[in-house]
Amino acid sequence: MTPSLPPSLWSRRDLLRRCGGGAGLIGLATLLRDERLLGSTPALNPLAARPPQHVGKARSVIWLFMNGGPSQVDTWDYKPELARRDGQELEGFDKNTGFFTGNVGPLMKSPFQWAQHGQSGAWVSELFPHLSRHVDRMAFLHSCYTESNNHSPALFMMNTGVPRMGFPCVGSWATYGLGSESRDLPAFVVMSDPLDRGLPKGHALNWSSGFLPGVYQGTHLRPKGRAIDNLDLPPGLDPATQRRQLDLMARLGGRHREFDPADQALAARLESFELAYRMQMAAPEALDWQGEPESIRRLYGTDDKPCDQFARQCLTARRLVERGVRFVQIYSGGMDNERSWDGHENIVRNHSGFAAETDRPIAALLTDLEQRGLLDETLVIWGGEFGRLPIVQKGGTGRDHNPHAFTVWMAGGGTKPGVHHGATDEVGFKAVQDRVSVHDFHATLLHLLGFDHEKLTFRYSGRDFRLTDVSGDVVRSVVDG
Repeated sequence: MTPSLPPSLWSRRDLLRRCGGGAGLIGLATLLRDERLLGSTPALNPLAARPPQHVGKARSVIWLFMNGGPSQVDTWDYKPELARRDGQELEGFDKNTGFFTGNVGPLMKSPFQWAQHGQSGAWVSELFPHLSRHVDRMAFLHSCYTESNNHSPALFMMNTGVPRMGFPCVGSWATYGLGSESRDLPAFVVMSDPLDRGLPKGHALNWSSGFLPGVYQGTHLRPKGRAIDNLDLPPGLDPATQRRQLDLMARLGGRHREFDPADQALAARLESFELAYRMQMAAPEALDWQGEPESIRRLYGTDDKPCDQFARQCLTARRLVERGVRFVQIYSGGMDNERSWDGHENIVRNHSGFAAETDRPIAALLTDLEQRGLLDETLVIWGGEFGRLPIVQKGGTGRDHNPHAFTVWMAGGGTKPGVHHGATDEVGFKAVQDRVSVHDFHATLLHLLGFDHEKLTFRYSGRDFRLTDVSGDVVRSVVDG
């Protein structure tokens, strides 16, 4: 066909050929764009702040992870029927529910006193004298449940939405979707128990970026000694020389991107070097909680021996989100040193100790965020990987693992204050009303950050993955607006 032939003289065959070819090119361009193979795709900073899919009130998250599985019937889920049936057998109990299946005892009432607090009248155990003053700020999910009664898979489930290792965690998904508002600090920071071997089961796999680019992985701050390595220049290297090295890597990376624009791994790697360079100046100041006024340090309890470590971590979390860090996760208790909320033998000793470490600092965090105008845009989460059984574990006065029921509360960040969603049965064994799966919880968290959980995806190994896999519904009753 002659190219200069005017359209008015095209034959029907010419018209179909041209239209068909154009439609094919449009489809090819779309595929190349989706796979990020278009040569015109710019190389962007993978941590640059990005707008959410819809208006979300939460700009950052502080997740207070009560590692080991706190007992819902001894903390936030008041069950007077459990006291009335103390010592009775739990009819129809599945002995495979707990972890130690041969140690099943009768129902055991909560050994703690309970009282109602706030205008919402929320029942709270005596374990939390400070947090009980904040119940009208909290949105409670009383009907959570999970898939596993074992710590490691339950931790992976709560953190990644999958009960096995190798998948991106919530913090990585959040920073992948939103980036960071700080150029000089990690987008995602993790803090853990201060004692030796005080990490949760699975260690860094709980804050791994999985198949997402490595730049979205959590940065763990050591609880003792220097929080982060390599904040000082190595001997013989001055700032000017270090800057020239980074500039050289950037130029070489730019040449590589001309041939392979889709190489996100290289972009993430280069950005990690640049971030480390900038952190040498910014991180020491951000982590210097001792620079806070004495009144603030005292509010958190940094001078109170039982809670001083967790107080410093909560105060540091506030300083980090104030400086643009997107996601902070703090673990109360570790598993490798058997020091956690895992109260198998003595629930009073176990839960009283960990409540004493965390109650005052978390209450101070809520107060501090609110008085600084940050609570409305900071989502605070409290919870563990599962709950505990309402029965006693033989050989002690503790409780075994319970995947069928546990409580999570959220505050700030667009949650509706003073509400209680869902319920467990009369003794707190199973979630029975408006049940909340882990995927539902994750869908709600992402919604508060401004994302449709079904549309926040990443293509890996020929499939579009998402945090909520193939299920999950937003718990609308706890969302404000």
